[in-house]
Amino acid sequence: MGGIGFKNVAGVVAGLSVSRPVGRVSAIGAGRVTVEGLSGLAAMGDLVRIGSGASVTRGEVLGLGRDSLTVLPDAPLDGLALGDRVALLGPATLAPDDSWIGRVIDPYGQPLEDRPLLPGLRARRLQASPPNPTQRRGLGARLNTGLAVFNTLLPIVRGQRLGLFAGSGVGKSTVLALLAQRLTADVVVIGMIGERGREVREFVERVLGPEGMKRTVIVAATSDRSAALRRRCAPAAMAVAEHFRDQGRHVLLLADSVTRFADAHREIALANGETGGLGGYPPSTTAMITALCERAGPGVAEGPGATGDITAIFTVLVAGSDMEEPVADILRGVLDGHVVLDRAIAERGRFPAVDVLRSVSRSLPGAASEAENAMIGEARRHLGTYQRAELMIQSGLYAAGSDPGIDAAIQAWPRLDAFVAQRENGSVADSFAALKACLPEPASRRG
Repeated sequence: MGGIGFKNVAGVVAGLSVSRPVGRVSAIGAGRVTVEGLSGLAAMGDLVRIGSGASVTRGEVLGLGRDSLTVLPDAPLDGLALGDRVALLGPATLAPDDSWIGRVIDPYGQPLEDRPLLPGLRARRLQASPPNPTQRRGLGARLNTGLAVFNTLLPIVRGQRLGLFAGSGVGKSTVLALLAQRLTADVVVIGMIGERGREVREFVERVLGPEGMKRTVIVAATSDRSAALRRRCAPAAMAVAEHFRDQGRHVLLLADSVTRFADAHREIALANGETGGLGGYPPSTTAMITALCERAGPGVAEGPGATGDITAIFTVLVAGSDMEEPVADILRGVLDGHVVLDRAIAERGRFPAVDVLRSVSRSLPGAASEAENAMIGEARRHLGTYQRAELMIQSGLYAAGSDPGIDAAIQAWPRLDAFVAQRENGSVADSFAALKACLPEPASRRG
């Protein structure tokens, strides 16, 4: 451990700059700062340090002009004055390290606990390119999640990118916590984007606990932080995941939530003069979200550049369960499946409140055997039949024996509904055995 610490310190020293280009604040207003003296040196997205002494804040370059540049500060403008020093820090980077496992950091790589944290030896840009699509491997083996519904009806495989769509208070955080605790992976990276401050500590201490944190890195930018910092949280979490992926490890990335990531981008883009579109989101939102998602997934298959994989789960907050809202619509077209949590299901007390019929895993049918796919198809068929006939059944208008399909669905539905709520630590095979027990016997055998 001492050797690792020495290398990290040496890396910090090597990264120090004796001098930095300096400009001056020439205008302040509308949440932005105009800086002169750096326009020939700065690039879009570069970071700057504004002010000196106790009133220092960082900022991001949003616009470049011939004689000036526009900066979005990471903190309120109170205390800034014309003529304040602005030092150019260069591109936004992060230097993850294995020692970050078990820690909670901000998007700059600074610890949010009261303990020091040293950066790694290699700085990574927050905005990076995904692996070459011609060199990526296909989706990998099915993963044990510890949750019956994800082990069977909606399987998750190594390298898959899945969307979790839910309204507020429907159990999204509970599902994420269960997956973080139980899904098979070497390292877990969690991006808490715009989350309430109290929930960060609660997630660390109560939800994950010491055992869960032993393999987890949390990158957090709470709801009170600036839009720039909240927007930076998602690519920072991705950069940390890529660090472990490039070591050949299997990484589980949980990004909660892409909606708040997009909201932060909308706030910045509109303030910078970009035109709003559907839902107020500017046209650049689509490219920003898809670029982030493409960085996750299977890694490079073979050769000297072979890597591990990033299995990613991106959450989306859907107001009023509107699956057609812009962020949800963008993600559905990019990801390898989506899971819908339904408020009506949660209100009747079934958790996780997964609406199986509205959810899809694009790892099927390849992730299951022929017999398993037959069971999945039969279970979905019974659930669909019951849903279509539910009003008639509940109102007493259906007479038993009128339709064999509805009779079988009535028999199977209570068992299937209870099955979706099962949480166990058994294997995938155990989950399929439990699913088989929920299905009614063929009519020939019943007779």
